[in-house]
Amino acid sequence: QVQLGESGGGLVQTGGSLRLSCAVSGVTFRPYAMAWFRQASGKDYEFVAAIAGDNSTARYAASVKGRFTISRGDTANTMSLQMLSLEPEDTAIYYCAAGPILSEYYTPYDYWGQGTQVVVSS
Repeated sequence: QVQLGESGGGLVQTGGSLRLSCAVSGVTFRPYAMAWFRQASGKDYEFVAAIAGDNSTARYAASVKGRFTISRGDTANTMSLQMLSLEPEDTAIYYCAAGPILSEYYTPYDYWGQGTQVVVSS
């Protein structure tokens, strides 16, 4: 059974930083594209960042490019999102996802974590 679990969320002031992690179990991790999406209260899911299964390509939403960095972890079954210069607009529940192809849309991702809350205070 495939399971994804996020950690690292919390409360931070504007301009602060957080590092989110996603641990994957139950699937051969390497071939899967991994992504982060977020959902602010009352809004739809929003693409944040994604990385290809072979680490060859990473994509970012325009709103986070230059501030966020997605990467695979030191172990084969982890992924992280380093978030710098956080803004109140980054407040949301952040979800990690895994799927067969790299995409900025949520539909290709087969597996999802439960989410971790990020709150950026002004």
